[in-house]
Amino acid sequence: MSPASPAPAVLTEAPVLAYVDRGGFVESVHRASVVVTAPDGSVERAWGDVAAPIFPRSSNKPLQALAMVRAGLDLPDHLLALACASHSGLAYHLDGVREILGGVGLDEAALQNTPDLPYDAAERERVLRAGGAPTSIFQNCSGKHAAMLATCHANGWPIESYRDSSHPLQVAMAATIADLAGEPVAASAVDGCGAPVMAISLRGLAWAFGRLASADPATPEGRVGHAMSAHPEYVGGEGRDVTALMAGTLGVVAKDGAEAVYAVGLPDGRGIALKVADGGQRARPVILAAVLRSLGVSSSAYATLEYAPILGHGEPVGSVYAVGI
Repeated sequence: MSPASPAPAVLTEAPVLAYVDRGGFVESVHRASVVVTAPDGSVERAWGDVAAPIFPRSSNKPLQALAMVRAGLDLPDHLLALACASHSGLAYHLDGVREILGGVGLDEAALQNTPDLPYDAAERERVLRAGGAPTSIFQNCSGKHAAMLATCHANGWPIESYRDSSHPLQVAMAATIADLAGEPVAASAVDGCGAPVMAISLRGLAWAFGRLASADPATPEGRVGHAMSAHPEYVGGEGRDVTALMAGTLGVVAKDGAEAVYAVGLPDGRGIALKVADGGQRARPVILAAVLRSLGVSSSAYATLEYAPILGHGEPVGSVYAVGI
């Protein structure tokens, strides 16, 4: 089958930024495009094409949450962080989703995100051993979907059609993403959870995150950024690199995304966004760590971000490591 459109330069012209070493032999490489933006949105550093659009996937969630706050969603910080999350499906995540829904008189039956098992491996195994099955609340996007339902309730918008691209909620989300990125949405499609996903450039994504991280806490942007950095466990979960990054790096706002996207805002207003061209997740945190180190960012999370062993017979025999940064 022929593609509907040519692959963008952000993929086809991406430089090699990670090696996969097995026993001292480079077995594979990962190409990626990366940008660092200044507080005014200008490009400070770049590897590859950073102007072509990508789907940020779940890295869009904080921008979507901002749209909901602007539209009147009012949640305590830990639940606002959950609205930005690709959560692991742990008990406190599920309790938080139920709390968001219960606050507007709904329950998990109202969720329309794709049923799944918990993201966390141990929790997924526990559910299966207990005879459980995939549900919408287990799926990692249920916090966002619960918040979308609560936003619809606050505005008197239709509940049943909240995922439709023409719904007032989704229109507001697209407008907010364009506003924060400083560019129009280039394309839209259906994300894995069933909600719309909007395409912007890596430059736009990085600038948007820099604005979240540096905003006045009293503003909607600052509320979202503060909620995430104050409650990183709700954005991901134990053992997740995005949670370790925010917990170990003062004032940072970060969100990982499917197909190997990462977006980070620094408290000084700079932003970072990257996309691994092949969508492989193993190089994503490794490349980000190299960029953060090159910027002189102090963090206790580097050991987690850079832990990418290559195994042979269950033992480490090599690693994934960044090059060219």
